[in-house]
Formats: sequence, structure tokens, C-alpha cells
Amino acid sequence: MNKEEILIIDDEPQIRKLLEINLESNGYKVSQAETANEGMKMAANHPPDLILLDIGLPDKSGQELLLELRSWYNHPVIILSVLDSEDEIVKALDNGANDYVRKPFRTNELLARIRACLNKTKQADNNTVLEFDNLLIDLIARTVKKDHELIKLTVTEYKLLILFAKNEGRVLTHQFILKDIWGVGFQTDTQYLRVFVGTLRKKIESNPNKPTHIITESGVGYRFN
Repeated sequence: MNKEEILIIDDEPQIRKLLEINLESNGYKVSQAETANEGMKMAANHPPDLILLDIGLPDKSGQELLLELRSWYNHPVIILSVLDSEDEIVKALDNGANDYVRKPFRTNELLARIRACLNKTKQADNNTVLEFDNLLIDLIARTVKKDHELIKLTVTEYKLLILFAKNEGRVLTHQFILKDIWGVGFQTDTQYLRVFVGTLRKKIESNPNKPTHIITESGVGYRFN
């Protein structure tokens, strides 16, 4: 069985060594880079299963690198950073991070987050049918059923639902969703997004006023259960 590969991009040798020891002892294959440019080259030449990325890199911000990676890299990226402001965390999520872990971190918690990200990737790669409580989504047939009854969604509503479903449990910011569904020019149209979320909730939620699938994360975005 092939080991899952994790690329660490961090300029602190002590952090890289600590991560290497703990990751390898838990069965992962590890590679390391101490600059953004080195990390990008390594990721491009041999894409890893997951990237652990520091924001404070010497040659370029980790936020900039994350944006560049997300133009082609579809596997999980977890941010590791001493920066803990809400703005920095939201920006990282906007730029496509799967998770954000503050330094100093608890090793067992980080390992659990890594497992969760990798497991979701495997499930997304293998599943053609996604099931959430009373909701069933067939990705091949492009159909959605609620309580075993077929429901009709517009093209945009379907795209929005698939984005949510494939990122189950992850907080998606308003800007991330708007960019993914409508493109760069719509990233500030949060009211536009609220309208579509509202119509989607009316179709998939048992009680749209007390949603159990599309959960609002106040001031940030939405999370799908």
C-alpha cells in the first residue's frame, strides 16, 4: 500500500523536523521546502496528497502561494501559522485553504485534521452518490432527491449544492463561493448569494427557517452538514 505524501512548506527548521518525525511515525511520506518558490516547484513536479503551509515565508506570503496553488492543485491544504486574526483566517479560507491551525499546535489535533481532510478527499474521489440524512445526490445522473422524491433545481442551484456537498463540514466564505460559482467579478455580491442560498434552502430543507443542511456562519459564509 502506497504511503500518503505530505509536503511541508515552512521556513522554521524546528517545525519541519517536529512535523517530519510525527508524520513519518504515523505512516506518512514527508517532503519539505523552506521557501514558497521551492514549495511550488516540489508540488508541481510531484503533487503530494496534502500540503501543510506556513503563511510567513521568506520569499513570498503563504497566502499568495495558496492562491497560485489553487489555480491547479486540488488536494487539501492546511495552513499552519502563528497569525490568529479573524481577517487572516478568513482570507486563507477565501484563498482555498481546507483548514487553519494556529501555532503552537497540538500534534494529535493536527494529525486528526490531516486524517479528516484526506478521508474527505478519498470519499469525494470515490463517491458517485452523496447522501446526507434525507437528501440524496446522484452525481452521474445529476439528480437530487429529498425524502426519496425528485426535486428540481436550476443549473446554478445544482452547482451551489454540489459545491456545498463536496466540502461537507468545511466553512466556505462568501467570496470563495461567489468566485467558484459565478466568477471573479461577483466576489462582493453577497446579497446575490443570499438569494440563491434562500431558494436552495426552500427546496432541500425540511424547515428553511431552521436549516439543518446549509448552516450560516455569521459574517463569514456557510457550512454544509
